[in-house]
Amino acid sequence: MRWFRQFFLPCLAALAVTLTCAGQTAPLAPTGTLRAAFLGDNPVLGRLDARTGAVTGPVADLVKELARRLGVPYTLIPAAGALDVISRLQAHTADLGFMAYNAGRAKDVDFSAPWLLMPNSYIVRANSPLHTVADADRAGVNITAVKGDTQDVFLSAHLKNNHVNTIPALPAPDELASLLLNEKIDAFAANRQRLMEAATRFPTLRVLSDNYFVAGQAVALAKGDPSRLATVNRLLGEVLASDFVKTSIERAGLQGVDAAQPLGR
Repeated sequence: MRWFRQFFLPCLAALAVTLTCAGQTAPLAPTGTLRAAFLGDNPVLGRLDARTGAVTGPVADLVKELARRLGVPYTLIPAAGALDVISRLQAHTADLGFMAYNAGRAKDVDFSAPWLLMPNSYIVRANSPLHTVADADRAGVNITAVKGDTQDVFLSAHLKNNHVNTIPALPAPDELASLLLNEKIDAFAANRQRLMEAATRFPTLRVLSDNYFVAGQAVALAKGDPSRLATVNRLLGEVLASDFVKTSIERAGLQGVDAAQPLGR
């Protein structure tokens, strides 16, 4: 019987754990590893160390915590943009995607409740006559955003006296400064964290004092499985009930970003 205790009892214990966790783990991590794709160029979500490949920030912290609760390992996938995140989810090469909710993206993926709130504003020339977001909503002001991004979607639907001009991709900081200082554009729309970093680097630029809207960063999943979505919302609710996300935001040194309230509060 000694050999039975040595070899079979540990196996039975492992099987019991597997059966207990299977209903929760399998839907979210079908390969046994929780694979999470996020917008790799969005400092609100995370930062990628080009030398080591290490990812830090709220997404890295949250995915680590979700994986811990599920009892599985995890991997982080910096994606080139929202379309890349969506493609990975649809191809089932990622289990979770991290990006802001908007109605256009919701046609292609399912979204959880928000877990992080991201304010959005404009960056302008330091000597610009624009001081609030309302100042930009008038004819003759060149507002520019990345085509299809959350800022473009929101402003296209809500500007009353102006419209959004779009560019295909986010400009590098030097290029953005050049566009503004050479008066090619008057105001560039993006999340406040990204804009504040640009303004810190270029004192000839300034971020407006208020926001035109606050986007809810959410978890995206491949469409068509309500049980997976319910599991994600439950786990997010548990995490948000503590100061976990708030602490992660503070550790990352993000400006103006806040943790969302748990679903139903």
